[in-house]
Amino acid sequence: MKRSTTALLALGTVTAAVAGGVLFLGAGDGAGTPGKGGDGLPPATAAVVRTDLLLSKTVDGRIDFAQRRAVKAAVEGTVTVAAAEGETVTRGQALYELNDKPVTLLYGPVPAFREMKAGDRGSDVLQLERNLRDLGYGTGLYVDTEYGKDTEASVKRWQKHLNREPTGRVGRGDVVFQPDRVKVVSADAALADQVGPDGPVLTIASTEPVVRARLDQADGALTARGTKVEVALPSGKTVRGKVAGTVRPEEGGAEAESQEGITVEVVLDGGPRAASGEDAEAAASVTFVSEARKGVLAVPVEAVVALRGENGGYGLQVVRGATSTMVRVETGMTADGQIEVSGAELREGMKVGVAKP
Repeated sequence: MKRSTTALLALGTVTAAVAGGVLFLGAGDGAGTPGKGGDGLPPATAAVVRTDLLLSKTVDGRIDFAQRRAVKAAVEGTVTVAAAEGETVTRGQALYELNDKPVTLLYGPVPAFREMKAGDRGSDVLQLERNLRDLGYGTGLYVDTEYGKDTEASVKRWQKHLNREPTGRVGRGDVVFQPDRVKVVSADAALADQVGPDGPVLTIASTEPVVRARLDQADGALTARGTKVEVALPSGKTVRGKVAGTVRPEEGGAEAESQEGITVEVVLDGGPRAASGEDAEAAASVTFVSEARKGVLAVPVEAVVALRGENGGYGLQVVRGATSTMVRVETGMTADGQIEVSGAELREGMKVGVAKP
């Protein structure tokens, strides 16, 4: 097994720490019997165990929702019903009201960029007609890219249901298109506020819960999309998740005000139910796993000794009763004071010498 850089650094630290307590075997002495008769037995022993090793880092995080973005007014007006913070808004419902008229959420990737009326053509017309159909106003409607008489009739039926003047036209600012239902994160314009074109009215986000956490710049490897994490939620419940990507500082809220560090967004396994009922104001604990070794043999780092000679390498002092034998091993990953070891003579449960603390 190839020795890792991490393992070698750890062993170097151990060698310095025990300062003379490390055994160096001479060239050609791949194994020896120091301590026969009990004269050279180590001051302490530990068992070779089979375990899982994890390289991880734990940081604080907070519950949030993915894909935050601002909704801006398309026309000038007065906010007569403000957005309800924390509410989930679905197709056909009002996000807020401007000049006593609802601004309705509809689904689709194309933003509302114009008034739509009879004779118009385009992808925005197509998604409007799909929404009319899915809302139950599609009787006699042929869903295509043309705003025809059938579209106009469907729009009038919809407008009557909304208690709006049945003009058959969809004006600028009447609707907001979003890919799916949204969560109202904040109301950026209060009741009676005057808003102009492009003035922010509310901030919305996906209904998918995420956890945002800050990592140091040196932890860039942990920010890779798909990196596995475990999240201890404020309630004490632990859920798994994975890194969905990084967040620009201006999108990360209070925890991203500083330019230092990297803010990552973690998607929780289990979807919206994973964080249901959790306190969004309380901190969550996020553990990033950068490397994992499952079911390997491991010993305390202090048990490994450096072998002197032409071949070098590392060994363990295996203790059997009143005798001990040096066994050559290959080293691997280190984590939490343990190091992965392997070798033909190594078995789970063996007793090995450990340098006295």
